[in-house]
Amino acid sequence: MLALDFPGSRQLIAALDRSVCRDCPAEITDTLRHSLCDLIRDPAVKLPECCYERAADHYARRELYRSEDHGYSVIAMTWGPGQGTAIHDHAGMWCVEGVWHGELEITPYELIEQRDDRYRFEARGTMHVGAGSAGSLIPPHDYHTIRNPSTDAIALTLHVYRGAMTQCSVFQPLQDRWYSRDQRQLSLDATH
Repeated sequence: MLALDFPGSRQLIAALDRSVCRDCPAEITDTLRHSLCDLIRDPAVKLPECCYERAADHYARRELYRSEDHGYSVIAMTWGPGQGTAIHDHAGMWCVEGVWHGELEITPYELIEQRDDRYRFEARGTMHVGAGSAGSLIPPHDYHTIRNPSTDAIALTLHVYRGAMTQCSVFQPLQDRWYSRDQRQLSLDATH
Protein backbone atom coordinates (compact mmCIF):
# COMPACT_ATOMS: atom_id res chain seq x y z
CA MET A 1 0.00 0.00 0.00
CA LEU A 2 1.53 3.29 -1.07
CA ALA A 3 0.30 6.16 1.07
CA LEU A 4 1.83 8.74 -1.24
CA ASP A 5 3.31 8.69 -4.71
CA PHE A 6 6.43 10.87 -4.76
CA PRO A 7 9.50 11.23 -6.99
CA GLY A 8 11.58 8.08 -6.59
CA SER A 9 8.95 6.20 -4.55
CA ARG A 10 9.04 3.17 -6.85
CA GLN A 11 12.85 3.14 -6.71
CA LEU A 12 12.75 3.34 -2.90
CA ILE A 13 10.26 0.46 -2.60
CA ALA A 14 12.21 -1.73 -5.04
CA ALA A 15 15.43 -1.19 -3.04
CA LEU A 16 13.68 -1.96 0.25
CA ASP A 17 12.02 -5.08 -1.19
CA ARG A 18 15.42 -6.38 -2.33
CA SER A 19 16.91 -5.64 1.09
CA VAL A 20 14.33 -7.52 3.17
CA CYS A 21 14.74 -10.75 1.19
CA ARG A 22 17.47 -12.09 3.48
CA ASP A 23 17.65 -14.93 6.00
CA CYS A 24 18.32 -13.18 9.31
CA PRO A 25 17.63 -9.81 10.95
CA ALA A 26 21.33 -8.82 10.97
CA GLU A 27 21.61 -9.38 7.20
CA ILE A 28 18.31 -7.58 6.56
CA THR A 29 19.19 -4.53 8.64
CA ASP A 30 22.74 -4.33 7.27
CA THR A 31 21.48 -4.40 3.68
CA LEU A 32 18.65 -1.97 4.48
CA ARG A 33 21.07 0.44 6.17
CA HIS A 34 23.29 0.58 3.08
CA SER A 35 20.29 0.87 0.74
CA LEU A 36 18.78 3.66 2.83
CA CYS A 37 22.05 5.64 2.81
CA ASP A 38 22.17 5.36 -1.00
CA LEU A 39 18.52 6.41 -1.34
CA ILE A 40 18.94 9.43 0.94
CA ARG A 41 21.84 10.65 -1.21
CA ASP A 42 20.03 10.01 -4.51
CA PRO A 43 18.62 13.31 -5.86
CA ALA A 44 15.94 11.37 -7.80
CA VAL A 45 14.27 10.31 -4.52
CA LYS A 46 12.37 13.20 -2.92
CA LEU A 47 10.09 12.68 0.06
CA PRO A 48 6.70 14.42 -0.08
CA GLU A 49 6.52 18.05 1.06
CA CYS A 50 4.20 17.09 3.96
CA CYS A 51 7.13 15.20 5.52
CA TYR A 52 8.85 18.56 6.10
CA GLU A 53 5.87 19.92 8.06
CA ARG A 54 6.38 19.68 11.81
CA ALA A 55 3.69 19.27 14.45
CA ALA A 56 3.80 21.89 17.19
CA ASP A 57 3.47 19.60 20.20
CA HIS A 58 5.01 16.25 19.12
CA TYR A 59 7.25 14.69 16.51
CA ALA A 60 5.13 13.80 13.47
CA ARG A 61 4.76 10.22 12.18
CA ARG A 62 3.55 9.68 8.60
CA GLU A 63 3.23 6.26 7.01
CA LEU A 64 4.53 6.34 3.45
CA TYR A 65 4.31 2.65 2.63
CA ARG A 66 3.35 -0.76 4.00
CA SER A 67 4.42 -3.84 2.05
CA GLU A 68 1.68 -6.40 1.64
CA ASP A 69 4.20 -8.92 0.26
CA HIS A 70 6.98 -8.51 2.85
CA GLY A 71 5.16 -6.98 5.85
CA TYR A 72 7.51 -4.06 6.51
CA SER A 73 6.36 -0.46 6.95
CA VAL A 74 7.99 2.87 6.12
CA ILE A 75 7.37 5.83 8.41
CA ALA A 76 8.66 9.38 7.88
CA MET A 77 9.18 11.26 11.15
CA THR A 78 9.50 15.03 11.40
CA TRP A 79 11.27 16.35 14.48
CA GLY A 80 10.70 20.00 15.37
CA PRO A 81 13.41 21.91 17.24
CA GLY A 82 14.01 20.25 20.62
CA GLN A 83 11.48 17.47 20.02
CA GLY A 84 12.42 13.94 21.06
CA THR A 85 11.41 10.71 22.72
CA ALA A 86 11.62 9.10 26.12
CA ILE A 87 13.54 5.83 26.37
CA HIS A 88 11.53 3.37 24.26
CA ASP A 89 11.75 0.06 22.44
CA HIS A 90 10.39 -1.16 19.11
CA ALA A 91 8.01 -3.83 20.38
CA GLY A 92 10.30 -6.69 19.38
CA MET A 93 10.80 -5.53 15.79
CA TRP A 94 14.01 -4.72 13.96
CA CYS A 95 14.23 -1.22 12.53
CA VAL A 96 16.51 0.80 10.28
CA GLU A 97 16.44 4.58 10.74
CA GLY A 98 17.97 7.02 8.27
CA VAL A 99 18.42 10.78 8.62
CA TRP A 100 16.99 12.45 5.52
CA HIS A 101 17.37 16.06 6.63
CA GLY A 102 18.90 17.85 9.61
CA GLU A 103 20.68 16.34 12.61
CA LEU A 104 19.70 14.18 15.59
CA GLU A 105 21.09 12.97 18.89
CA ILE A 106 20.55 9.25 19.43
CA THR A 107 21.35 7.61 22.75
CA PRO A 108 21.23 3.81 23.00
CA TYR A 109 20.52 2.30 26.42
CA GLU A 110 21.25 -1.09 27.92
CA LEU A 111 18.74 -2.69 30.27
CA ILE A 112 20.94 -3.70 33.19
CA GLU A 113 18.34 -4.72 35.77
CA GLN A 114 14.64 -5.42 36.13
CA ARG A 115 12.76 -5.78 39.39
CA ASP A 116 9.04 -6.38 39.21
CA ASP A 117 7.69 -3.43 37.19
CA ARG A 118 10.85 -1.33 37.47
CA TYR A 119 13.67 -1.13 34.96
CA ARG A 120 17.20 0.24 35.29
CA PHE A 121 19.06 1.48 32.21
CA GLU A 122 22.55 2.73 31.44
CA ALA A 123 23.25 5.06 28.53
CA ARG A 124 25.81 3.77 26.06
CA GLY A 125 27.00 7.09 24.64
CA THR A 126 25.23 9.65 22.51
CA MET A 127 25.68 9.79 18.76
CA HIS A 128 25.23 12.97 16.74
CA VAL A 129 24.08 11.94 13.28
CA GLY A 130 23.36 13.96 10.17
CA ALA A 131 21.72 13.67 6.79
CA GLY A 132 22.82 10.61 4.86
CA SER A 133 23.50 8.42 7.89
CA ALA A 134 21.52 5.35 8.95
CA GLY A 135 21.54 2.95 11.86
CA SER A 136 19.75 -0.21 12.87
CA LEU A 137 18.18 -1.68 15.98
CA ILE A 138 17.68 -5.38 16.59
CA PRO A 139 15.95 -6.55 19.79
CA PRO A 140 16.91 -6.97 22.57
CA HIS A 141 19.27 -4.07 21.75
CA ASP A 142 16.59 -1.58 20.78
CA TYR A 143 16.23 0.73 23.81
CA HIS A 144 17.05 4.30 22.84
CA THR A 145 16.09 7.97 22.73
CA ILE A 146 16.03 10.32 19.76
CA ARG A 147 16.14 14.11 19.95
CA ASN A 148 16.49 17.01 17.55
CA PRO A 149 19.09 19.25 19.27
CA SER A 150 18.45 22.21 16.98
CA THR A 151 16.79 25.35 18.31
CA ASP A 152 15.50 26.47 14.92
CA ALA A 153 15.52 23.66 12.31
CA ILE A 154 13.56 20.49 11.72
CA ALA A 155 15.05 17.03 11.26
CA LEU A 156 13.47 14.38 9.03
CA THR A 157 14.05 10.65 9.37
CA LEU A 158 12.83 7.60 7.48
CA HIS A 159 12.18 4.44 9.52
CA VAL A 160 11.76 0.96 8.06
CA TYR A 161 10.17 -1.47 10.56
CA ARG A 162 9.74 -5.22 10.27
CA GLY A 163 5.97 -4.70 10.54
CA ALA A 164 3.39 -2.07 11.34
CA MET A 165 4.71 -0.08 14.30
CA THR A 166 1.49 0.63 16.21
CA GLN A 167 2.73 0.44 19.79
CA CYS A 168 5.88 0.35 21.88
CA SER A 169 7.06 0.40 25.46
CA VAL A 170 7.98 3.82 26.82
CA PHE A 171 10.01 4.16 30.01
CA GLN A 172 9.35 7.01 32.45
CA PRO A 173 11.95 8.00 35.09
CA LEU A 174 11.27 7.19 38.74
CA GLN A 175 14.40 7.66 40.88
CA ASP A 176 17.99 6.39 41.07
CA ARG A 177 18.01 5.51 37.33
CA TRP A 178 14.90 3.35 37.73
CA TYR A 179 12.06 3.61 35.22
CA SER A 180 8.48 2.44 34.96
CA ARG A 181 7.18 0.97 31.70
CA ASP A 182 4.06 2.15 29.90
CA GLN A 183 2.58 0.69 26.73
CA ARG A 184 1.96 3.46 24.22
CA GLN A 185 -0.32 3.26 21.22
CA LEU A 186 1.33 5.12 18.36
CA SER A 187 -0.72 7.31 16.05
CA LEU A 188 -0.05 8.66 12.60
CA ASP A 189 -0.21 12.26 11.44
CA ALA A 190 -2.04 13.14 8.26
CA THR A 191 -0.39 12.93 4.87
CA HIS A 192 -1.70 15.29 2.21
